[in-house]
Order: sequence, then C-alpha cells, then structure tokens
Amino acid sequence: MIPSVSSVEAHEAQPSSSDEDLLTRAEASAFLALMGVRLKPATLARIWSTAADGPPCRHIRSKPYYPRGLLRDWARSQVSELRTGAPPAAKGRGRV
Repeated sequence: MIPSVSSVEAHEAQPSSSDEDLLTRAEASAFLALMGVRLKPATLARIWSTAADGPPCRHIRSKPYYPRGLLRDWARSQVSELRTGAPPAAKGRGRV
C-alpha cells in the first residue's frame, strides 16, 4: 500500500533546483518511499552491487550518493501502468 503523502512531502518529490543534491542511501530510501517505491538502504546496496538496473549513484571515496533528480527519474521508470492480470509472457509459462 502506498502511504499518503502530505503536500509538503509531495512538493519535495517534484523537480526543483535541488535535483543535483546528493542523498545518502538512507536519505535515498526515504525519498523513494515518498514516491511509492519502498526500498531499504540495504536493498539499494544489494541492487547496486549485484545488478545493473539499480538507481544511478556517484561515489565520493567509497561512499555512494544518489543525485535527487536521477533518483526521481529512476523511481518513475520502475512503476508500471495499471494491470488487470498477468502480462502475456507470464500467461504462456507452464504450457508445453
């Protein structure tokens, strides 16, 4: 279930001049939650280290930071259109 977002929080999730702000993993996790994408900081770390489809980040020394604007764009790309059933590819699975 997507949490309700106050108008102040919703404003923070909209494009602004702070799109280049760098967020820590904990801050990125909280920011993503505002957009309805719930990922713990540990999950962000795992996605980054094991997959190529995680949110883009910059590193300062060895610590990752997520640019707010790129994080917002990535979150929007993760949300699908409304579905009323399984996608066609999934419906064909299990048939021989």
